[in-house]
Amino acid sequence: MTTKPTVLLVGYGMVGHRFLEALAESGATQRLQLTVLAEEPRPAYDRVHLTSYFSGTSAEELLLAEDGFAEKHGIDVRLGDPVTAIDREARTVTTRAGHVLGYDTLVLATGSYPFVPPVEGKDAEGCFVYRTIEDLHAIEAYAQQAKSTGRGVGAVVGGGLLGLEAAGALKGLGLETHVIEFAPRLMPVQVDDGGGAALRRTIEDMGVVVHTGIGTRTITVSDGGTATGMTFTDGSDLAADLVVFSAGVRPRDDLARSSGLPVGERGGIVVDAQCRTEDPAVYAIGECALAVDGRVYGLVAPGYAMAEAVAAQLNQQSGSFTGADLSTKLKLLGVDVASFGDAFGATPGALDVVYSDSRAGVYKKLVVTAEGALLGGILVGDAEAYMSLRPLAGTGTPLPVSPEALVLPAGLGAPVSLGGSALPDDAVVCNCHNVTKGEIRAAVTEHSCASVPEVKKCTRAGTGCGSCVKLLGTLVDEELEASGVVVDKGLCPCFAHTRTELYEIVRVTRIPTHARLLAEHGRPEARDGEGCEVCKPTAASIIASLAPELDASGHILDGEQAALQDSNDHFLANIQRNGSYSVVPRIPGGEITPDKLIVIGEVARDFGLYTKITGGQRIDLFGATVDQLPQIWSRLVDAGFESGHAYGKALRTVKSCVGSTWCRYGVQDSVAMAIQLELRYRGLRSPHKLKSAVSGCARECAEARGKDFGVIATAEGWNLYVGGNGGATPRHADLLAKDLTDDELIRLIDRYLMFYVRTADRLERTSAWLDRMEGGLEHLRQVIVEDSLGICAELEELMAHHVTDYQDEWAATLRDPARLARFTSFVNAPGVPDPSVRFVAERDQIRPDLNVLTAEDEEILAMPALIAGPLLEVRSR
Repeated sequence: MTTKPTVLLVGYGMVGHRFLEALAESGATQRLQLTVLAEEPRPAYDRVHLTSYFSGTSAEELLLAEDGFAEKHGIDVRLGDPVTAIDREARTVTTRAGHVLGYDTLVLATGSYPFVPPVEGKDAEGCFVYRTIEDLHAIEAYAQQAKSTGRGVGAVVGGGLLGLEAAGALKGLGLETHVIEFAPRLMPVQVDDGGGAALRRTIEDMGVVVHTGIGTRTITVSDGGTATGMTFTDGSDLAADLVVFSAGVRPRDDLARSSGLPVGERGGIVVDAQCRTEDPAVYAIGECALAVDGRVYGLVAPGYAMAEAVAAQLNQQSGSFTGADLSTKLKLLGVDVASFGDAFGATPGALDVVYSDSRAGVYKKLVVTAEGALLGGILVGDAEAYMSLRPLAGTGTPLPVSPEALVLPAGLGAPVSLGGSALPDDAVVCNCHNVTKGEIRAAVTEHSCASVPEVKKCTRAGTGCGSCVKLLGTLVDEELEASGVVVDKGLCPCFAHTRTELYEIVRVTRIPTHARLLAEHGRPEARDGEGCEVCKPTAASIIASLAPELDASGHILDGEQAALQDSNDHFLANIQRNGSYSVVPRIPGGEITPDKLIVIGEVARDFGLYTKITGGQRIDLFGATVDQLPQIWSRLVDAGFESGHAYGKALRTVKSCVGSTWCRYGVQDSVAMAIQLELRYRGLRSPHKLKSAVSGCARECAEARGKDFGVIATAEGWNLYVGGNGGATPRHADLLAKDLTDDELIRLIDRYLMFYVRTADRLERTSAWLDRMEGGLEHLRQVIVEDSLGICAELEELMAHHVTDYQDEWAATLRDPARLARFTSFVNAPGVPDPSVRFVAERDQIRPDLNVLTAEDEEILAMPALIAGPLLEVRSR
């Protein structure tokens, strides 16, 4: 029997996981015996977004591997048992638990450790580093204690990337936050004095106190051994309850040192261009490695490139790493910061083009040659141009427009957005996976990829940090058009207009019907038709959302509107897989009285319905037939319930925790706010369903950052997050505004929702809408917070009409015999159903193993009654 070569991976962080992924993608896992020896108690997680833990992201959500990844590829992952020694002669390693494992190939991916300056008192209780999920757990617990027993002051030693991340975490935990940086500016490695000044002003406006140009001399310690403050090199001091050291990292090269492998003068395991150490059986990748160019790379993208190089060699292919781009784009404390290329103008003859707006906290600097070629740049406060500029840096090709046009904002010049056509083919579009524009073009022209998801799958571009997705979409569209493919932006074969354009047409022309809209604005060949399954519900949604403005009925079962709806809206209920329907009464904020609970239980019992408490804090009842729906809703409406709109593209729920009323951590009444928001936006027809949540504190129990709009309480008010999605492609919401009063919060949500309804595409969630938006979050903030387009009053008025004119659809239906007439399962039995006829759940009664009907089914289906209800509905979908 042939023995598989044994590969040991020591360390299981982001780079280590990318190494395993690269082997899995190439199929090499089938011929290798892979074992992972990890120090931490959990598999690899996204350390780049570690701070999102304090905004509600769970430790499980940060995990990188898909469920079953290791089992699928036969990888033996051993957690919490790090390697303590390497015997290179015997080719074995020893773990902390005493296990000895042999190897043919050893890959060191041990990463780095936080550097703690040698200051007196650094080991006191209350002093932390900021590196792992366990560190975050400890900081969170201590911060809560500090707030309850002291002033609640937190200090971060270090004003670089990690330091500002840590400061954001302490601020989010409700601590008075200070940042101490030895250099004269924040982020001294990434930005210059101008960028550092803009960053400092913006951060200080958020309430974070910044100290630069001083070092920490001592940590003052109480008699009980806890940190109480700090003294600085300039003689000043600071009282502090909690101190986080985030002054940089150092390579974890101790295993290499102890086994005799060469390390650099300032640390790092020495490797060659193939990431191989002096020992040909041992490789080193990521932050523990000193690359052939003499650098230790502390960014994830170079680590990924190293991992892929070693994986290629183990797959008997060529692979090397000789250096990497150190460009970075981050959001620190809500501030966009980007640095790329020769950002400091070290190239002889380099010239600077600078735009600075101290009031807005915006700083943009482009470094160019005398001929106008881009060398690098720094962007603070507005980094929208980063993705189009970074690939051009260092190419030697003059910019297609003047650099001044690329930094001036609207109103001071003609802002220019570079399209993909300005990039050379060798420009790297995806930094995480080193994918060039040429490779993306080839995916379209040679591999017949016709969409961004297809190009992602083909090239891996856009599957890392995701910052290049917008540019990726531009490149795909441009390449398709260049290939002669017409990229039709129209809604459907009936309309050449987008949904946004149709919304404006209906709003301006006050057209109240789909038929008239099609006749007047449809494609010529479609104007005499009836429309299609795409434009009918889209027009219905637009007309319903604008009904008060159009002097039209907003009820979806009136007139033409009823014929435009899909099966769910058609019966004001959500069709299930077996042909029955669900009944979902609204329970705002999850708050319900015992009497109402009893009514739901009685209805479920009397109609034989299955009940389920959902993640959205309401109770769903399943198994109702069409003719039962009015009977069920009559009882529910009488008890004070109304439609929960589970069937419509509308607001579903506003989830909440128990907030300050009950929870000892709560700082605001989240239940009351959730109820207020749900009752305000109920029934709002939109391009896609809407979900929301309100959390009463930063612990985020309501999971607000996974919602289309989420609210998190602070000691000063409310933070508003937008564009989240907990669906098939999860996206965490972005912070739009903070510390809002109740009125400010509601006003911004009004504007946000109506702007979304007005401009989003058909069936486009708010997350995809925000990702697609030109200018992204900053543009959204300018529109609905700063009113840059002058439309906020109009948006508020539209929402006011919705709130004023809202009526419960089921209550209105029960009052109208014409609407009730549609709720008939059998057209030849419009009254009480024939007791000899019973509903059969079509899909449940067909034997999946034989794909035939049972004898009982055949007898029932042979009955002469003409079925026009659930069974027919399922088949026609």
